[in-house]
Amino acid sequence: MDNIKARFKQYQEAIEASNIVSKTDTNGTITFVNDEFCKMSGFTREELIGANHNIVRHPEVPKDVYARLWDTILAKKVHKGTIRNRTKDGRDVYLNTTIIPILNLSGQIEEFLAIRYDVTDVINLNNELEKTKKELLNLNENLENRVAEQTAKLVNLNQNLENLVKAEIKKNEEKTKMLFLQSRLASMGEMIANIAHQWRQPLNELSITLFKLKEGVKANEKFEAGYEHAKRVIKGMSQTIEDFRNFFSVEREKEVFLPSAAVENALKMVQGTYEKEGIDVNLELKSEGQIYGFESQLCQAVIILLSNAKDALANKKDDKKVTLSLETKDKFVIIRVTDNAGGIKEEIMDKIFEPYFTTKHPSLGTGIGLYMLKSIVKNHGGSAGAKNVKFGAEFEIKLPLKDEK
Repeated sequence: MDNIKARFKQYQEAIEASNIVSKTDTNGTITFVNDEFCKMSGFTREELIGANHNIVRHPEVPKDVYARLWDTILAKKVHKGTIRNRTKDGRDVYLNTTIIPILNLSGQIEEFLAIRYDVTDVINLNNELEKTKKELLNLNENLENRVAEQTAKLVNLNQNLENLVKAEIKKNEEKTKMLFLQSRLASMGEMIANIAHQWRQPLNELSITLFKLKEGVKANEKFEAGYEHAKRVIKGMSQTIEDFRNFFSVEREKEVFLPSAAVENALKMVQGTYEKEGIDVNLELKSEGQIYGFESQLCQAVIILLSNAKDALANKKDDKKVTLSLETKDKFVIIRVTDNAGGIKEEIMDKIFEPYFTTKHPSLGTGIGLYMLKSIVKNHGGSAGAKNVKFGAEFEIKLPLKDEK
């Protein structure tokens, strides 16, 4: 108990040494003040003890402020706030004040303990700032008219600039649309060549089948077998047309789809050209998730990479290889096209996705393919890149999974 009392006394001394402390009875009569209170107020301890606390009240503070204060502490609640007081020599002081009702064992108010600290310098500084602010506002009023005049001129200039920017944006949009159209037409030419290649063999088969039907029409079994074979060939040719029609159809809205479908369709569309060029394709479809976008646009992007790989292998006589892979990793779908054509020159690596950049003769390429690919991928919230690997180049498309978009 003695130890507790000693520690309590230390706490009390610490509070009294660093704060302005006073006690009053329930009528507001001062019963205790510390040295800091005397120093702040300018009154001696003898002048303060027994006097009412309104001895330091500032006459300009409204009475209702003190009325609310008394209502709070008489309700046995703690009052906190900043109070304006007046010292013995007439100076204004601002005190951040906490008044605590002290209750006896019966729960009745025995006295009030007030702990304060001086914030006069802060308040005065704030008042000076407000005064300076008003002076600046007065100065600014004279400038407002001039600013308004200059603003009106700027508005006119901005309007003219805005019109120029809109015109330039429209021009760029039209240019971008033209780039997409050129890329689409280039793909269409590639597709027509593939159709011609893919149909050549089926048409030969149909010709032979019809000849056999003509020769063996008397044999019913041979007729039926030939008829069924012809139906299968025609169905395959019809599916080819359907695949190409779907590729060139215009998608109105984005949809959820499996990227593997776009990858497989892209490979199907260039398969004829790859066979003609003697290119061996290795398709690796690993785990995948759904993405949100335009399936035909992703198909076009993969076709661009496959066509790019085919062109890179044009000067290679044999052992032409391309790997087309798809996998999911870290909430992304990753599509890669890797060739063994020797790679990309490091000095042009940063330029290959720029519009109209090409290493081909103008008659062999427009230089918009990879630019369009990057635009398509960006439209799907993804990224595209390229790097050299052991035997050639590797292009990568990285798209966010549907739930992560």
